[in-house]
Amino acid sequence: MNLVLLDLDNTLLSGDTDVEWLDFLVEQGVLPASEREANHEMDRRYASGEASTLEYVRFYLGYYRDFDMARLLGWRKIFLENRIRPLMLPAARSLIQDHKSSLTAIITATNRFLVEPIAADFGVEHVMATEPEIRDGRFTGDIVGPPCMREGKIVWLEKWLKARNASLADFPQTWFYSDSINDLPLLERVTHPVAVDAGPKLAGIARERGWRTLSLRQ
Repeated sequence: MNLVLLDLDNTLLSGDTDVEWLDFLVEQGVLPASEREANHEMDRRYASGEASTLEYVRFYLGYYRDFDMARLLGWRKIFLENRIRPLMLPAARSLIQDHKSSLTAIITATNRFLVEPIAADFGVEHVMATEPEIRDGRFTGDIVGPPCMREGKIVWLEKWLKARNASLADFPQTWFYSDSINDLPLLERVTHPVAVDAGPKLAGIARERGWRTLSLRQ
């Protein structure tokens, strides 16, 4: 069996889940309109590689602390229907189907609370994501373990594979589909790195190294 790893934001989705979530909370009147600018500035800094991994995840998870789980779950249901499903690319669903005979997992910097129902909608059983810290049924704004970002994706992948009594070397062929330069460490570890609707930095590296490029938006 082969292994297929899929980034989520701006790869399977034509947008970023964390950014969409914060904009959604602003539109719902949960957060003040002033937070929209901070949201998009953080998105820009992360995309360019300027923001540290902890800075990025703590920025977004900090907005969860003031709300109980019941309210967050209610908002999440509306968010998934109104904001995320329109961003789920039909070609992404086809790509997942093309790999249905392989072990397939989504591996993403976005926190598990938002990712799990999206993965289920795509029909992907396995998820590696940033793990939010939850105490007494409430988000603390911090995380458990390293962020599932940059080199952290390798950490979470190795942990997930170890739980399955496996390693990356056990799979004859491995794929990783991603749009982001932040995913370069994991792209360099698989046998088939694929740059999907990639940003300029990753697109340039893909050209230099002869990696496959793909658009799911056309």
